[in-house]
Amino acid sequence: QVQLAESGGGLVQAGGSLRLSCAASGRISNINVMGWYRQAPGKQRELVATVTSGGSTSYTDSVKGRFTISRDNTKNTMALQMNSLTPEDTAVYYCNFKNIMSSMNYWGKGTQVTVSS
Repeated sequence: QVQLAESGGGLVQAGGSLRLSCAASGRISNINVMGWYRQAPGKQRELVATVTSGGSTSYTDSVKGRFTISRDNTKNTMALQMNSLTPEDTAVYYCNFKNIMSSMNYWGKGTQVTVSS
């Protein structure tokens, strides 16, 4: 089992920045993908960014150039640096861990990000 704990959400004005963090604990596979998803009110949960255990990253088009995902395999942590935030970024952000070998997904409880205009 993997447990995930997010932190760093909050309220910022448009153009501001936030840094989200996720700490993973438990049975962590060496081959995995971690990522951030978000869900805005009345909308489906969407993938924001991913980073593999090998360090490869991927971003959804709407955040490219503004968000940066990173991880520290030694500490089993992941971060999402969010810059130039807009009200459309307002959502609950969820940390995700996927064990590639078992295809199991684990989720954090989410952290609220609110961007005011």
